[in-house]
Amino acid sequence: MNIFTTILASLRHARARAHQDSVRDWLILVTFSTIMLIGIIVWNIWAFDTVASGGVIGSAVPKASPIFDPATLDAVRTVFKDRAAEESKYLTGGYRYTDPSQ
Repeated sequence: MNIFTTILASLRHARARAHQDSVRDWLILVTFSTIMLIGIIVWNIWAFDTVASGGVIGSAVPKASPIFDPATLDAVRTVFKDRAAEESKYLTGGYRYTDPSQ
C-alpha cells in the first residue's frame, strides 16, 4: 500500500508544478486517439483480409480426433443385442422363473 501512496504523491506533486495548458492537453488526447483509431482500423483490415483469403490468425488448430471410436460404437451395439437376446429368452419362456414363495 505504501508504494501506491508514493506514486499518488509524486503525481500530485508533478501536476502541481505543471503549467495548465488545455490546448496542449486536448491536442495530445486527440492525437493519441487518432493514432489508436488508425491502428485499430489497420488491424481489422488485416484480420479481415487474412480470414477472407482462408488464412488463420494465430497458430493453426490441429485436426481434431473423431468424437467417437467406431470400435466403441460396435461394442455398445453388441451389448444391446445381448440384452435383447436375454429379454427374448424371458419373454418366450427360455428361462423358467420359479417363485420361491410358492
